[in-house]
Amino acid sequence: MTTTTITAAPELEPQARISAEISEVHAATAPGSPQPRIDFTPYRSSLLRHPTKDPRHVDPEGIELVAPVFGHSDVSPVEADLTIQHGGEPVGERMLVTGRVLDGDGRPVRHQLVEIWQANAGGRYIHKRDQHPAAIDPNFTGVGRCLTDDEGNYRFTTIKPGPYPWRNHHNAWRPAHIHFSLFGTEFTQRLVTQMYFPGDPLLALDPIYQSITDLAARDRLVATYDHDLTTHEWATGYRWDIVLSGTHATPLEREDHE
Repeated sequence: MTTTTITAAPELEPQARISAEISEVHAATAPGSPQPRIDFTPYRSSLLRHPTKDPRHVDPEGIELVAPVFGHSDVSPVEADLTIQHGGEPVGERMLVTGRVLDGDGRPVRHQLVEIWQANAGGRYIHKRDQHPAAIDPNFTGVGRCLTDDEGNYRFTTIKPGPYPWRNHHNAWRPAHIHFSLFGTEFTQRLVTQMYFPGDPLLALDPIYQSITDLAARDRLVATYDHDLTTHEWATGYRWDIVLSGTHATPLEREDHE
């Protein structure tokens, strides 16, 4: 007779334990840490994924020989509207997201490639690894891109993403967010970050957002509702500037985040 052993799934930790750890790490960290902690204990997988060795020096010209390239003619203006990429209207709250990309001295960063990707209104990505039971919207893929103008402005039309569950701990939910990727003059100059929404109660519970231990720096990831940008009977409006350097720099991801 063959005996089959069934291994029980590990019990996920409660939110209360994660929140207590977040408070402990914040209290033990010196103020003025504007970038995410790459080894933030409450964000469990960061302990396994963060770099443990110094970066290796490589020849950037060699990398660029095999990297993708783009020009202004390769980015169409319609790519900045995520609501018209299919045959019908996507489900959810239509919104406009705009802002400026600035350097540390407040000067506009012109003709910068800005990419975004996000979940749909139900919190579902078009990705084979996202299998949680929320509907896939056939009219929303959730990706777009544009180039900043001469004043450093970017602008997207999209749908407000929904929160979604992830398996960091029991009943863990990511706050609604949009991923931003910015490229410089080469594909070796890439920065990635996330934009969040004001008043979201999940922000206080989220280990990824809270991995930025400085409150002022965390606040710089939260967009501002702009009623002047909001369009009558069409879309709500949010404004979010991205600062690439200096004391008011936007916090950036150092590893791929959820």
